[in-house]
Amino acid sequence: MDNQALGLRQLPQELKLILALLQERNHDVYQNPRLLTTINWDLFIELCVHHRLYPLLYPEIKKQKGKVFPPSVVETLFHYYQQNTFNMLHLCGETAFINKLFTENNIRLLFLKGPHLARELYGDYSLRTSNDLDFLIQGQDLETAEKLLEKHGYEKEDYIRTVLNDWKWRHHHVTYYHPDKGTKLEVHWRLHPGPGKEPDFNDLWARRKTGTFTETPVCTLGKEDLFVFLALHGARHGWSRLRWLCDIHQLTGQALDQVLLKKLLKASGSVHIGEQALRLSAILMNTAIPEGKGSFRFKKRSEKLADRAFYYFKNMVNLHTDPVPEEVSEYHKHYLFSLMSYPQKAVFLLSFLYPYPEDAETMPLPKPLHFLYFPLRPFLWAWRKTRKQAVT
Repeated sequence: MDNQALGLRQLPQELKLILALLQERNHDVYQNPRLLTTINWDLFIELCVHHRLYPLLYPEIKKQKGKVFPPSVVETLFHYYQQNTFNMLHLCGETAFINKLFTENNIRLLFLKGPHLARELYGDYSLRTSNDLDFLIQGQDLETAEKLLEKHGYEKEDYIRTVLNDWKWRHHHVTYYHPDKGTKLEVHWRLHPGPGKEPDFNDLWARRKTGTFTETPVCTLGKEDLFVFLALHGARHGWSRLRWLCDIHQLTGQALDQVLLKKLLKASGSVHIGEQALRLSAILMNTAIPEGKGSFRFKKRSEKLADRAFYYFKNMVNLHTDPVPEEVSEYHKHYLFSLMSYPQKAVFLLSFLYPYPEDAETMPLPKPLHFLYFPLRPFLWAWRKTRKQAVT
């Protein structure tokens, strides 16, 4: 038995039921009543919420009209489904507002996640969750964007600590929140946190898609760029929410240009991550992997990465709520390093030699002397480490 088959067997019954419903093999569920008698329905609901899959599952469960699923389960999932529908309609309006605001001020933006992604992948805003709006702009437009957002009631939520402008490549977005609207925005100047190679904004813009669901056209990533973005995003989070694999499943069925997709993955040093995404999607979602020119051949490394993702499924890992358990944090740290290509690992290790904000806090220096943090960094790091050990 291979590792992935073993991983599937080790998943809780409740998650197996969810996967069966997602794989459109519902007849297997309904013709096997013994499976349903062993289900812990509280855990089933918890998993539906954790993986953000209740918008997809509720319409299917509703069809059974309480014959298969307990009425309390149907009612609870309806509540989540209804709340999500209201939220997505609200975000649709905010998408139109932000798009118009930035366009009128000559800021090009590409929406990454939000209601447009639900419609593009699932054909309906209500079938995918989204807590905020993510969009990408050029770094040179960040200051103008901040002034516009603050003028219209948005408040910056996270102020990035930085020294020697390391924020430009170590971080990738800043968050804004509107207290009256209750809307959160993630304004990206990079698709992913650094260090790492990023596609040029103008190239992304040249391959963009344009939607017409608001008064002004909304621009989004082209399908192949979207696949790369979703694959790297999902992988970075260990695919700990199965919603991200559902996105890969839906997108893979949209006749992607395999040659272009391979080219984009190679450019970012991420072919193995694209293969991991497809492999997991095939195992868990029954995704049909496209064949022909430019098709993927799963290599040993991508198989290993797929194996490692099962840790997140079996343990219902939540990386978004602090504190993350030490065991999970340690596993995730090694997993992230395993995702990197050899050049990325080299750049990542070298990046530790670049000064951190903590260095400036340990030994404040006038700005003209900040260059001294380069030779001082090993000593400042060692000093902090020694003090930390002394305290503990």
